[in-house]
Amino acid sequence: MYSTGRRWLAAKAATATVPIVFETAGDPVKLGLVASLSRPGGNITGITQLAEEVSPKRIELLHELLPRARSMALLVNPTGPFAEEQSRLTQSAADSLGLKLHVVDASSEGDFDAVFAKLTELPAGGLVIGGDAFFSGHIDQLAAAALQHSMPAAYQHRDFTVAGGLMSYGSSITETHRLAAIYIGRILKGDKPADLPVQQATKVELYINLKTAKTLGISVPIPVLGRADEVIE
Repeated sequence: MYSTGRRWLAAKAATATVPIVFETAGDPVKLGLVASLSRPGGNITGITQLAEEVSPKRIELLHELLPRARSMALLVNPTGPFAEEQSRLTQSAADSLGLKLHVVDASSEGDFDAVFAKLTELPAGGLVIGGDAFFSGHIDQLAAAALQHSMPAAYQHRDFTVAGGLMSYGSSITETHRLAAIYIGRILKGDKPADLPVQQATKVELYINLKTAKTLGISVPIPVLGRADEVIE
């Protein structure tokens, strides 16, 4: 199951014998889950998803949908492990596109109203939601708030687009689960987690909610629609 680094660390601390196969974003070495990617050691191994690496692509996709926008915003969780790197990479992408980037913070559900009010005041033409387990736990609220404030927004998970968000672009959850299931099967057949290198799910998927695009008055270019893995109407 996908979870935060902290929860997997708690699971790791709870047992040194029961095999653990994690699914997480980010670098599991930096998170302290494994000793190395090639030889995890101990009773734990797993699958990583692309996180920081795909944040810049979200602002590029929003720019394709909103070519007249001169500024965008990035929402990060300042207490999360990926905020700094996502901000740096997204800022670099914004600079290359000639966009001004506003970085806004939220680390509790109570911050969302203030965040979207600030985005309206700035103003920001679109919003990239940084990959973070906290945001993944509040997908419905974020999608509803984006619609309420007429804010074109992009996140990493398909569930965000299904909930009414404009767009999602990120690692395939299906591929992540498939790779984890293969490792679980190998462990059940006798392989040791310490001998199974951490794998990275490299497949990324693009989802677009065409109904939301029409509500926001956005005409999605045909090339973008053609690249989408699924268009929700």
